Amino acid sequence: MSYLDNIRTFVRVYELGSMSAAGRDMRISPAVTSARISQLEDHLGVRLFQRTTRNLSPTEQGETFYSGACAVLEAVDEAEARVVDLTDNPRGSLYVSAPLGMGRRLIAPRVPEFLDSYPDISVRLRLTDRTVDLTSEGLDLAFFIGQPEDSTLRIRKIADCRRVLCAAPSYVVARGMPETGHDLVRGGHECLNLRFPGAAEFQWRLETADGPQRFAVAGRHECDDGDVLTDWALAGRGIVMKPVFEVAAHLERGTLVPVAEANPPVPVQMACLYTHRRHQDPKTRLFMEFMIDRLANALRVAENSGN
Repeated sequence: MSYLDNIRTFVRVYELGSMSAAGRDMRISPAVTSARISQLEDHLGVRLFQRTTRNLSPTEQGETFYSGACAVLEAVDEAEARVVDLTDNPRGSLYVSAPLGMGRRLIAPRVPEFLDSYPDISVRLRLTDRTVDLTSEGLDLAFFIGQPEDSTLRIRKIADCRRVLCAAPSYVVARGMPETGHDLVRGGHECLNLRFPGAAEFQWRLETADGPQRFAVAGRHECDDGDVLTDWALAGRGIVMKPVFEVAAHLERGTLVPVAEANPPVPVQMACLYTHRRHQDPKTRLFMEFMIDRLANALRVAENSGN
Protein backbone atom coordinates (compact mmCIF):
# COMPACT_ATOMS: atom_id res chain seq x y z
CA MET A 1 0.00 0.00 0.00
CA SER A 2 1.39 3.42 -0.93
CA TYR A 3 1.82 6.24 1.52
CA LEU A 4 -0.48 8.36 -0.65
CA ASP A 5 -3.24 5.72 -0.46
CA ASN A 6 -2.92 5.81 3.32
CA ILE A 7 -3.27 9.59 3.34
CA ARG A 8 -6.35 9.44 1.08
CA THR A 9 -7.90 6.86 3.38
CA PHE A 10 -7.17 8.97 6.45
CA VAL A 11 -8.86 12.00 4.87
CA ARG A 12 -12.02 10.03 4.04
CA VAL A 13 -12.18 8.48 7.53
CA TYR A 14 -11.77 11.94 9.05
CA GLU A 15 -14.46 13.48 6.82
CA LEU A 16 -16.99 10.65 7.14
CA GLY A 17 -16.28 9.91 10.79
CA SER A 18 -16.27 6.17 10.29
CA MET A 19 -13.89 3.46 9.12
CA SER A 20 -16.72 1.47 7.52
CA ALA A 21 -18.21 4.52 5.77
CA ALA A 22 -14.80 5.49 4.39
CA GLY A 23 -14.23 1.92 3.21
CA ARG A 24 -17.57 1.85 1.38
CA ASP A 25 -16.84 5.21 -0.20
CA MET A 26 -13.41 4.06 -1.40
CA ARG A 27 -14.58 0.55 -2.29
CA ILE A 28 -12.17 -1.16 0.07
CA SER A 29 -12.87 -3.51 2.97
CA PRO A 30 -12.99 -2.34 6.61
CA ALA A 31 -9.87 -4.42 7.23
CA VAL A 32 -7.93 -2.58 4.52
CA THR A 33 -9.20 0.77 5.80
CA SER A 34 -8.06 -0.02 9.33
CA ALA A 35 -4.71 -1.34 8.09
CA ARG A 36 -4.01 1.83 6.14
CA ILE A 37 -4.75 4.02 9.16
CA SER A 38 -2.55 1.83 11.36
CA GLN A 39 0.31 2.02 8.85
CA LEU A 40 0.01 5.79 8.73
CA GLU A 41 0.02 6.05 12.51
CA ASP A 42 3.06 3.78 12.72
CA HIS A 43 4.87 5.92 10.17
CA LEU A 44 4.04 9.16 12.00
CA GLY A 45 4.51 7.71 15.47
CA VAL A 46 1.24 9.20 16.74
CA ARG A 47 -2.40 8.23 17.18
CA LEU A 48 -4.59 9.97 14.61
CA PHE A 49 -7.93 8.73 15.97
CA GLN A 50 -9.38 7.81 19.34
CA ARG A 51 -11.28 4.57 18.88
CA THR A 52 -13.98 3.02 21.03
CA THR A 53 -16.48 0.30 20.18
CA ARG A 54 -19.03 2.96 19.21
CA ASN A 55 -17.16 6.13 18.38
CA LEU A 56 -14.19 7.34 16.39
CA SER A 57 -12.85 10.86 16.77
CA PRO A 58 -9.63 12.58 15.62
CA THR A 59 -6.92 13.27 18.16
CA GLU A 60 -5.21 16.65 18.36
CA GLN A 61 -2.50 15.23 16.10
CA GLY A 62 -5.19 13.97 13.73
CA GLU A 63 -6.77 17.42 13.52
CA THR A 64 -3.40 18.95 12.70
CA PHE A 65 -2.50 16.29 10.14
CA TYR A 66 -5.84 16.62 8.32
CA SER A 67 -5.24 20.15 7.03
CA GLY A 68 -1.77 19.20 5.82
CA ALA A 69 -3.05 15.98 4.25
CA CYS A 70 -5.71 17.88 2.29
CA ALA A 71 -3.09 20.28 0.97
CA VAL A 72 -0.90 17.36 -0.14
CA LEU A 73 -3.76 15.60 -1.95
CA GLU A 74 -4.88 18.83 -3.60
CA ALA A 75 -1.35 19.45 -4.88
CA VAL A 76 -1.06 15.88 -6.19
CA ASP A 77 -4.46 15.98 -7.86
CA GLU A 78 -3.67 19.31 -9.51
CA ALA A 79 -0.31 18.04 -10.75
CA GLU A 80 -1.92 14.90 -12.17
CA ALA A 81 -4.60 17.00 -13.87
CA ARG A 82 -1.98 19.17 -15.55
CA VAL A 83 -0.12 16.14 -16.84
CA VAL A 84 -3.29 14.44 -18.10
CA ASP A 85 -4.36 17.72 -19.71
CA LEU A 86 -1.33 17.46 -21.98
CA THR A 87 -2.48 14.08 -23.26
CA ASP A 88 -5.52 12.80 -25.17
CA ASN A 89 -6.14 10.02 -22.68
CA PRO A 90 -8.02 11.26 -19.57
CA ARG A 91 -8.41 8.56 -16.96
CA GLY A 92 -9.71 7.91 -13.45
CA SER A 93 -13.00 7.82 -11.53
CA LEU A 94 -15.59 10.59 -11.55
CA TYR A 95 -17.94 10.90 -8.58
CA VAL A 96 -21.16 12.57 -9.68
CA SER A 97 -24.39 13.35 -7.82
CA ALA A 98 -27.84 14.23 -9.17
CA PRO A 99 -31.45 14.37 -7.97
CA LEU A 100 -33.36 11.14 -8.49
CA GLY A 101 -35.69 12.32 -11.25
CA MET A 102 -33.03 14.21 -13.16
CA GLY A 103 -30.50 11.45 -12.69
CA ARG A 104 -32.78 8.63 -13.81
CA ARG A 105 -34.33 10.39 -16.80
CA LEU A 106 -31.62 12.72 -18.11
CA ILE A 107 -28.16 11.80 -16.82
CA ALA A 108 -28.01 8.02 -16.38
CA PRO A 109 -29.20 7.26 -19.96
CA ARG A 110 -26.33 9.37 -21.33
CA VAL A 111 -23.50 8.01 -19.16
CA PRO A 112 -22.84 4.97 -21.42
CA GLU A 113 -22.27 7.23 -24.43
CA PHE A 114 -19.71 9.23 -22.46
CA LEU A 115 -17.94 6.10 -21.25
CA ASP A 116 -17.80 4.69 -24.77
CA SER A 117 -15.93 7.83 -25.83
CA TYR A 118 -13.54 7.73 -22.85
CA PRO A 119 -12.75 4.09 -22.00
CA ASP A 120 -10.26 4.97 -19.23
CA ILE A 121 -12.80 6.99 -17.22
CA SER A 122 -15.32 5.42 -14.85
CA VAL A 123 -18.40 7.23 -13.54
CA ARG A 124 -19.73 6.67 -10.01
CA LEU A 125 -23.23 8.12 -10.13
CA ARG A 126 -24.99 8.86 -6.82
CA LEU A 127 -28.72 9.67 -7.04
CA THR A 128 -30.46 11.40 -4.14
CA ASP A 129 -33.04 14.14 -3.63
CA ARG A 130 -31.31 15.46 -0.50
CA THR A 131 -28.79 18.30 -0.53
CA VAL A 132 -25.27 16.95 -0.93
CA ASP A 133 -21.93 18.28 0.34
CA LEU A 134 -19.32 18.02 -2.40
CA THR A 135 -16.34 18.21 -0.07
CA SER A 136 -17.38 15.80 2.67
CA GLU A 137 -18.86 13.30 0.20
CA GLY A 138 -15.88 13.34 -2.14
CA LEU A 139 -17.88 14.45 -5.20
CA ASP A 140 -16.37 15.92 -8.35
CA LEU A 141 -19.63 17.30 -9.69
CA ALA A 142 -23.21 17.70 -8.45
CA PHE A 143 -26.18 18.38 -10.71
CA PHE A 144 -29.14 20.09 -9.06
CA ILE A 145 -32.43 21.87 -9.64
CA GLY A 146 -33.07 24.97 -7.56
CA GLN A 147 -30.77 27.24 -5.60
CA PRO A 148 -27.62 25.89 -3.89
CA GLU A 149 -27.00 26.79 -0.26
CA ASP A 150 -23.19 26.89 -0.46
CA SER A 151 -22.17 30.14 -2.20
CA THR A 152 -18.46 29.17 -2.17
CA LEU A 153 -19.00 26.59 -4.92
CA ARG A 154 -18.92 27.34 -8.61
CA ILE A 155 -22.15 27.06 -10.61
CA ARG A 156 -22.58 26.27 -14.28
CA LYS A 157 -26.15 26.92 -15.37
CA ILE A 158 -27.66 24.49 -17.86
CA ALA A 159 -31.14 25.95 -18.42
CA ASP A 160 -34.23 27.27 -16.73
CA CYS A 161 -36.39 24.35 -15.67
CA ARG A 162 -40.14 24.81 -16.04
CA ARG A 163 -42.35 23.16 -13.42
CA VAL A 164 -46.01 22.27 -13.29
CA LEU A 165 -48.68 21.61 -10.66
CA CYS A 166 -50.58 18.49 -11.62
CA ALA A 167 -52.86 15.75 -10.35
CA ALA A 168 -54.65 12.67 -11.60
CA PRO A 169 -58.07 13.21 -13.25
CA SER A 170 -59.59 11.06 -10.49
CA TYR A 171 -58.32 13.50 -7.86
CA VAL A 172 -59.82 16.47 -9.72
CA VAL A 173 -63.18 14.67 -10.01
CA ALA A 174 -63.18 13.86 -6.29
CA ARG A 175 -61.76 17.12 -4.88
CA GLY A 176 -62.42 19.73 -7.54
CA MET A 177 -60.11 21.70 -9.83
CA PRO A 178 -58.08 24.36 -8.01
CA GLU A 179 -57.70 27.44 -10.21
CA THR A 180 -55.19 29.48 -8.16
CA GLY A 181 -52.56 29.11 -5.47
CA HIS A 182 -55.06 30.42 -2.94
CA ASP A 183 -57.37 27.54 -3.83
CA LEU A 184 -54.58 25.13 -2.91
CA VAL A 185 -54.27 26.64 0.56
CA ARG A 186 -57.86 27.50 1.37
CA GLY A 187 -59.57 24.64 -0.43
CA GLY A 188 -58.18 21.90 1.78
CA HIS A 189 -56.30 20.26 -1.06
CA GLU A 190 -53.86 17.44 -0.42
CA CYS A 191 -50.39 18.57 -1.59
CA LEU A 192 -47.68 15.95 -2.01
CA ASN A 193 -44.40 17.21 -0.62
CA LEU A 194 -40.74 16.34 -0.92
CA ARG A 195 -39.18 15.96 2.53
CA PHE A 196 -35.55 15.40 3.40
CA PRO A 197 -33.41 16.13 6.49
CA GLY A 198 -33.13 19.86 7.08
CA ALA A 199 -35.89 20.79 4.62
CA ALA A 200 -37.84 23.95 5.37
CA GLU A 201 -41.59 24.02 5.79
CA PHE A 202 -43.41 23.44 2.56
CA GLN A 203 -43.91 26.59 0.51
CA TRP A 204 -44.61 26.56 -3.19
CA ARG A 205 -43.36 29.64 -5.06
CA LEU A 206 -45.93 30.51 -7.72
CA GLU A 207 -46.35 33.24 -10.32
CA THR A 208 -49.14 35.74 -9.60
CA ALA A 209 -50.32 39.03 -11.10
CA ASP A 210 -48.32 40.77 -8.36
CA GLY A 211 -45.15 38.76 -8.99
CA PRO A 212 -43.86 35.55 -7.40
CA GLN A 213 -45.47 34.63 -4.09
CA ARG A 214 -45.01 31.79 -1.62
CA PHE A 215 -47.99 29.63 -0.69
CA ALA A 216 -47.80 27.49 2.46
CA VAL A 217 -49.27 24.20 1.31
CA ALA A 218 -50.12 21.18 3.44
CA GLY A 219 -50.76 17.49 3.05
CA ARG A 220 -50.46 14.13 4.77
CA HIS A 221 -48.16 12.59 2.16
CA GLU A 222 -44.43 13.27 2.41
CA CYS A 223 -41.43 11.45 0.99
CA ASP A 224 -37.74 12.03 0.27
CA ASP A 225 -38.03 10.40 -3.18
CA GLY A 226 -39.62 12.56 -5.88
CA ASP A 227 -40.65 9.55 -7.95
CA VAL A 228 -42.78 8.30 -5.06
CA LEU A 229 -44.63 11.63 -5.11
CA THR A 230 -45.34 11.11 -8.81
CA ASP A 231 -46.66 7.61 -8.10
CA TRP A 232 -48.93 9.01 -5.39
CA ALA A 233 -50.20 11.70 -7.76
CA LEU A 234 -50.92 9.06 -10.43
CA ALA A 235 -52.88 7.11 -7.82
CA GLY A 236 -55.11 10.13 -7.19
CA ARG A 237 -53.67 10.90 -3.75
CA GLY A 238 -52.99 14.60 -4.28
CA ILE A 239 -51.37 17.47 -6.17
CA VAL A 240 -47.67 17.45 -6.93
CA MET A 241 -45.26 20.13 -8.16
CA LYS A 242 -42.75 18.60 -10.58
CA PRO A 243 -40.29 19.65 -13.26
CA VAL A 244 -42.11 19.26 -16.57
CA PHE A 245 -39.49 16.85 -17.92
CA GLU A 246 -40.31 14.39 -15.11
CA VAL A 247 -44.03 14.21 -15.87
CA ALA A 248 -44.16 15.14 -19.58
CA ALA A 249 -45.18 11.62 -20.64
CA HIS A 250 -47.99 11.52 -18.05
CA LEU A 251 -49.27 14.95 -19.15
CA GLU A 252 -49.20 13.85 -22.79
CA ARG A 253 -51.17 10.68 -21.98
CA GLY A 254 -53.60 12.53 -19.71
CA THR A 255 -52.83 10.38 -16.66
CA LEU A 256 -51.86 13.67 -14.99
CA VAL A 257 -53.49 17.04 -15.74
CA PRO A 258 -52.29 20.57 -14.93
CA VAL A 259 -54.03 22.32 -12.03
CA ALA A 260 -54.01 25.90 -10.65
CA GLU A 261 -52.89 27.12 -14.06
CA ALA A 262 -53.56 30.76 -13.13
CA ASN A 263 -50.54 30.56 -10.81
CA PRO A 264 -47.89 28.28 -12.34
CA PRO A 265 -44.71 27.50 -10.39
CA VAL A 266 -41.79 29.87 -10.83
CA PRO A 267 -39.15 28.21 -13.05
CA VAL A 268 -35.93 27.15 -11.32
CA GLN A 269 -32.45 26.73 -12.69
CA MET A 270 -30.96 23.40 -13.63
CA ALA A 271 -27.22 23.59 -13.07
CA CYS A 272 -24.13 21.79 -11.86
CA LEU A 273 -21.87 22.55 -8.92
CA TYR A 274 -18.14 22.05 -8.62
CA THR A 275 -15.19 23.44 -6.73
CA HIS A 276 -12.45 25.44 -8.43
CA ARG A 277 -10.01 22.57 -7.91
CA ARG A 278 -12.36 19.98 -9.44
CA HIS A 279 -12.79 22.09 -12.56
CA GLN A 280 -9.06 21.86 -13.21
CA ASP A 281 -9.46 18.11 -13.69
CA PRO A 282 -9.82 17.34 -17.43
CA LYS A 283 -12.23 14.44 -16.92
CA THR A 284 -14.53 16.65 -14.82
CA ARG A 285 -14.56 19.33 -17.51
CA LEU A 286 -15.17 16.74 -20.23
CA PHE A 287 -18.11 15.17 -18.42
CA MET A 288 -19.65 18.54 -17.57
CA GLU A 289 -19.45 19.85 -21.14
CA PHE A 290 -20.73 16.54 -22.51
CA MET A 291 -23.77 16.58 -20.24
CA ILE A 292 -24.63 20.28 -20.45
CA ASP A 293 -25.19 20.22 -24.21
CA ARG A 294 -27.31 17.09 -24.06
CA LEU A 295 -29.32 18.05 -20.98
CA ALA A 296 -30.31 21.47 -22.31
CA ASN A 297 -31.57 19.85 -25.52
CA ALA A 298 -33.38 17.03 -23.66
CA LEU A 299 -35.07 19.59 -21.41
CA ARG A 300 -36.38 21.54 -24.42
CA VAL A 301 -37.75 18.38 -26.04
CA ALA A 302 -39.44 17.18 -22.85
CA GLU A 303 -41.01 20.55 -22.06
CA ASN A 304 -42.35 20.92 -25.60
CA SER A 305 -43.91 17.47 -25.43
CA GLY A 306 -45.45 18.28 -22.04
CA ASN A 307 -47.28 21.39 -23.31
